[in-house]
Amino acid sequence: MNERMPISRIGGVELDRSMSEAERKLRIELAAAFRIAQHLGWNIDTLNHITLRIPDTDLFLMNPLGLGWDEITASSLATAAYDGKIVSHSGVRLASAGFNFHSGILKARPDINCVIHTHADAGAVISATTDPLLVFDQGGCRLYDEVGYHAFEGLANQEDEVPRILRDLGHRHTLIMRNHGLLSVGASVGEAFGWMRALIDACALQERVLATGRPYQTIPEDLQNRTKAQMGGNNRGNAPREDHSWQYFLRLAERLDPAFAA
Repeated sequence: MNERMPISRIGGVELDRSMSEAERKLRIELAAAFRIAQHLGWNIDTLNHITLRIPDTDLFLMNPLGLGWDEITASSLATAAYDGKIVSHSGVRLASAGFNFHSGILKARPDINCVIHTHADAGAVISATTDPLLVFDQGGCRLYDEVGYHAFEGLANQEDEVPRILRDLGHRHTLIMRNHGLLSVGASVGEAFGWMRALIDACALQERVLATGRPYQTIPEDLQNRTKAQMGGNNRGNAPREDHSWQYFLRLAERLDPAFAA
């Protein structure tokens, strides 16, 4: 088991506030998402964020500045208000750019409860190309009409960029942020995680196919649409109670290191 860095060593104190059982469960699930994402190689260092709305409040959970994704625990997650005030810990800070667009999305879109942003290598590679995302396999068909594109504007710490991010996301669940990285959203942690996994996998496959230098064949859009509909018909979407993959990943997090739930 890896040694954990106490949050007090990054200038804060351990979580010490009363909370509902619903929030406690959300904290555990979100901490698991960080650990699994790190295990899958989606993040390095202390960069990037996953945020989760606490239902029926004006608050959301976010990873504090200074902790790596493999260090996140349920109790180390910060509870923040949309004005940036942290109500769960003292002496803890949030990354300004991450807070800006994560809070902006959650505040503007009540149908979205979870936002994930990564700099996964394959996503950064595809974000820097002029091609759109190309669908080469069955799994990628799930992304039909689900990928938007947002032009690079520098660090996303300006409030006036949030409406453009929302515009480019539109009705979709994923966004390729040009020369930057990837973003996914969902009504639950499992849904947002599933979309991010599909997007990273598709980017990685595109990177490998193009690297061969050989002629390639993509799946036509009408067939992508049909295959996506078939996937939905098989009841294998990412609704919280129906996503068998997410339940598997939660069990994986427990096997990797159950300390995430502390």
